[in-house]
Amino acid sequence: MKKLSEVFSNKDFRKLFMANITSQLGGLVGLTAFMYYILDRFTSQPAYASVTELMYSVPTLAVFLFVGVAADRLDRQKIAYTCNWVAAFSSLCLLVAVAIGWMPLIFFILFLRSAVLKFFFPAEQGLMQGILKKDEYTIAAGLNQFVNSIFMLFGNALGIFVYWTLGIYGAILIDAGALLIGSLLIKLTPLSENIRMPNGEHRIQDLNLKIVWQDFKRGFTYILNNKLLLALIYGFIAFGVVNGGFSVMQVFILKYKLSPLNYEEMSIYLGIVFGSGILIGSLAASLLAQKVKLHKLIITGVLFVAIFTIAASFAATTAVFMVFYFFIALALPLINIAIGGWMPTIIAPEMMGRVQGWINPLMMLAQSITLGVITIGFPGVISIEAIFWLVGACFIVVGIYYSLVLPKLAKTSGETAKREAVVPAHEG
Repeated sequence: MKKLSEVFSNKDFRKLFMANITSQLGGLVGLTAFMYYILDRFTSQPAYASVTELMYSVPTLAVFLFVGVAADRLDRQKIAYTCNWVAAFSSLCLLVAVAIGWMPLIFFILFLRSAVLKFFFPAEQGLMQGILKKDEYTIAAGLNQFVNSIFMLFGNALGIFVYWTLGIYGAILIDAGALLIGSLLIKLTPLSENIRMPNGEHRIQDLNLKIVWQDFKRGFTYILNNKLLLALIYGFIAFGVVNGGFSVMQVFILKYKLSPLNYEEMSIYLGIVFGSGILIGSLAASLLAQKVKLHKLIITGVLFVAIFTIAASFAATTAVFMVFYFFIALALPLINIAIGGWMPTIIAPEMMGRVQGWINPLMMLAQSITLGVITIGFPGVISIEAIFWLVGACFIVVGIYYSLVLPKLAKTSGETAKREAVVPAHEG
């Protein structure tokens, strides 16, 4: 609790934290409502739900070359608040597109909105890394996971409630308003130039294609030279497949197998069950992260989730499925908190953007391919159970790989960190 209070005593962290909460809450309400709007309007065409999810992942592949470079070369604070207000404007445009009812335009606006927001995360991560101490990263990751668990507990229900009461238009307006509030909070946070621009001041005009490509390659070289980071990223590629499956499979199994007549109501209960598991798991993982080595938490969490994901595919009733999903949720924070607290300690602040510029595209490529396969194959070729098996298999592969390589690399990384604490090494 003492460390948690120390983190919260940082007023800059509080403002960025609240901005993140506000933006996430608005997005959760808007995107949840939109998913159910699509499922209601195109009940016999589940491919539209998968395409909607694709519009959130595919844009990464369009902007990946510039995202990390922008976060490392330009003002990270300006990038973060600009992304939010541009996304808010895109949400307002989405209102018009929904009113017209032309799906290609709706998908196009979702694509642009997502492309803009891809610049937000690397910039925001860089800001958080700059305002926190090294021993506070895991605490902050646990806090973020705790908030995410609250969103999972109530967010799905809130999104559906807003959809039922205010309709899709009200949900989109809430999304836009929340993004604007988040943008204002970020803009009003006084941050030093060293935090905002760790590589010095640059203008967007300075970022010609040659510089962008050189920085992108530098990020790749940096990853290759850091064996621990490279090993984690190998796992992230499989996590991309997992994200693609998780984004649709719980809704699909309720609508097309377990509760076709009242899947929306069951989704609310599932959200409460899943959020409860995440909440309990977040509290436990935050405590364990202070006492257990982070790589052990990751490996345990990955294998635990694998078992219950595969088991969930065999659930014959909604109640049994919810029990399995609770245990999946219980283990996920072990992975998220451990990775969230570990990554900032092994990435130099001036390279955070360029590293994220590689991680996110690799994950999103895997996620987009997975969603593409689901869009084409479900339900004709791919069964809902097969999606669960695919996700579970990916977790098993990652768990085995991490078990073989992370313990040794974590030990080597710790010894290197001790040496660098005596003679710091900075990028020239």
